Amino acid sequence: MENKKTNKETITSLCKQIQTYDKSADLDMVTLAYDFAKNAHEGQFRKSGEPYIIHPLAAAHILAYMRIDPIIVIATLLHDVPEDTTVTLQEIEDNFGAEVASLVSGITKLGKLKYRGVERYIENLRKMFVAMAEDIRVMIIKFADRIHNLETLDSLPQQKAYRIALESLEIYAPIAGRLGMDEMKSRIEDLSFKYVYPKEYQRIVQIHEERITGKEQYYKKVQHVAAKELQKAGIIDVLIVGRNKKLYSFFQKLQKKGNDVDKVYDLIAIRILVPTIADCYTALGILHKMWKPMKGRIKDYISQPKPNAYQSLHTTVFADSGQIVEFQIRTPQMHEEATFGIAAHWHYDEKGSHMPKREIQWAKELATIQKEVLNKLSDLEEIKVNFLQTRIFVFTPNGDVIDLPESASAVDFAYHIHTEVGNKCTGVIINDVMQSLDTPLKNGDVVEILTDKNRKGPNEDWLQFVKTHTAKQRIKSHTKRKKVTAWLKAVLPKK
Repeated sequence: MENKKTNKETITSLCKQIQTYDKSADLDMVTLAYDFAKNAHEGQFRKSGEPYIIHPLAAAHILAYMRIDPIIVIATLLHDVPEDTTVTLQEIEDNFGAEVASLVSGITKLGKLKYRGVERYIENLRKMFVAMAEDIRVMIIKFADRIHNLETLDSLPQQKAYRIALESLEIYAPIAGRLGMDEMKSRIEDLSFKYVYPKEYQRIVQIHEERITGKEQYYKKVQHVAAKELQKAGIIDVLIVGRNKKLYSFFQKLQKKGNDVDKVYDLIAIRILVPTIADCYTALGILHKMWKPMKGRIKDYISQPKPNAYQSLHTTVFADSGQIVEFQIRTPQMHEEATFGIAAHWHYDEKGSHMPKREIQWAKELATIQKEVLNKLSDLEEIKVNFLQTRIFVFTPNGDVIDLPESASAVDFAYHIHTEVGNKCTGVIINDVMQSLDTPLKNGDVVEILTDKNRKGPNEDWLQFVKTHTAKQRIKSHTKRKKVTAWLKAVLPKK
């Protein structure tokens, strides 16, 4: 998703963009939606002093550049009308049909999410999960709305800008990530970064530029050599492009690596798009034949996709002159899914037809999550860990995939399997090596829990390192029962 935003976005430029990917789009309806919204918002202005219609128009452009279904673009033009004007949802349905009205209604239910303490914050989150469960397209509109708001934060007071950016970084970006919408996630993160961590932002920009400057020719040469070898092997339809690591992602990686820039190998990565899955593995073999791969840096997300359905092969090699280069290999369809995530279901291909609306399991589970879990949670940090933090996937010895929050422990894993496995676990074998129960798990680990049927229950000290709501609740519940039993034994007369 390229950021092609200009200061001269008009309804004409929006219609032209839609026409590049959907020749059959009803552009009269798009124009009518714009005129309808413009009239409804007449006399309203943004904090920048611009007419309010600039905002929904900009949000609609963001989605049009993603080649999103025009129905969603129309709803985006109208998304603030019932909230901010006297025009009703019924009038929108009368003019634009039930589908558009339903999408606008979803946005209206979310309302203007404003921070009013933790309880209100959690209530806002609940609304968001419900909206996603009912129609995921509502969140696609909400992300576009939020991106444009972030692009124009300079016109707000510093404290308010900070609050909006922090909410975006902690709530919106992780949700976009869990829906596989990598490009939207990255844009939200980078736009928020400079307001939440201004000093770190300036430092990262400087390091980023220093590390990249002068490397362009070298990477072009590597791309050329790789393309030549792939074509020799009979992979004709190849697209090879460079990709700079996003700023906030770079900042996070630096923190994990103890601020050692030399340990961040994917600051620039080369992305290779090939026609088929078989070509992906062939390409990987060719790269490893040409250049020595770095140990422990080969990741197969095709056979073992990430929890958000991301698929790709990653490898890091010692290329010419000993320079370290990361490659990402995938098919065009995988690239589409990796870029747009769940939004790819409403993204037009070059023939102008919809991609199949494949279900993403996590999206299907949203209704259950909000009913069964969010209603029980009152701790914002716990919600962030359980649902919004980066996820990892680990394996049972039988190859079953278990989805957990990043840095979860073997005890979290054990309770995910079954309460009794958690209560009676005594040790863990990770990748054939005996480890302590508090060892943070990593993507791709094979985890085997050791249990003792005679164990009375969990150790209360486990609460200091477990991450998941399930593990915490099970440990607390067992500890409470044990204390009550001990008290009863102490006070009741012995028989």
